[in-house]
Amino acid sequence: MTGGQEPDRAAALAVVATTREVLAHPDLDEGLLAPWERRRLTGIRLPSRRDDVLAARLLVRLCVARVTGLPPDTPALAQLCPACGGQGHGRPYLRGRPGTGVSLSHADGLVAAAVGPGAIGVDVEPSTRRPGPVHVLRRLLPEADLAEAAARPDSGPALLRLWVRAEARMKAGPTGRADQDDMRLHEWTDRPRAAVAAVACTTRITIASA
Repeated sequence: MTGGQEPDRAAALAVVATTREVLAHPDLDEGLLAPWERRRLTGIRLPSRRDDVLAARLLVRLCVARVTGLPPDTPALAQLCPACGGQGHGRPYLRGRPGTGVSLSHADGLVAAAVGPGAIGVDVEPSTRRPGPVHVLRRLLPEADLAEAAARPDSGPALLRLWVRAEARMKAGPTGRADQDDMRLHEWTDRPRAAVAAVACTTRITIASA
């Protein structure tokens, strides 16, 4: 993965990579996962999806290590469901670091992770994907934005960008709503990986890649 420059501790870090790039990283392996995460992996029957989930969880640990300066095996990644209060599913967080937000995403051989101060959300999709159907898009996207994108001769790329932005905001949590003035949103295209990604957070954003 990218190295060299010292990370900006006051900024959020977002990284996009392919699943293959992450799984080939010499400092990352399945042993970094918690027992409950490894148990979850055993329940995924499709090998490619299992690899995506594994890579996303490894990548978020690498991002945490870069932001905090700790080795990848130090952060304790956990998940909490805000709806039922149950552990092991729902929004990811770091035990013992309530001020550090974490988020991860995976889709068809692509993974993304983001770490930073406060609420944060990240999403990644293949640039060839076309979100839909319309009734699903209307649940997440403002009607005016949806109509504007749909009116374009080639509406697919515009709808996809709207989708990843909305997903990133949703993952950032209650403070990621569109009416929150302090939420920063950055969306970009990673052409070498044929990916479209977005990250939402309340601080400066540093974008990195594998």
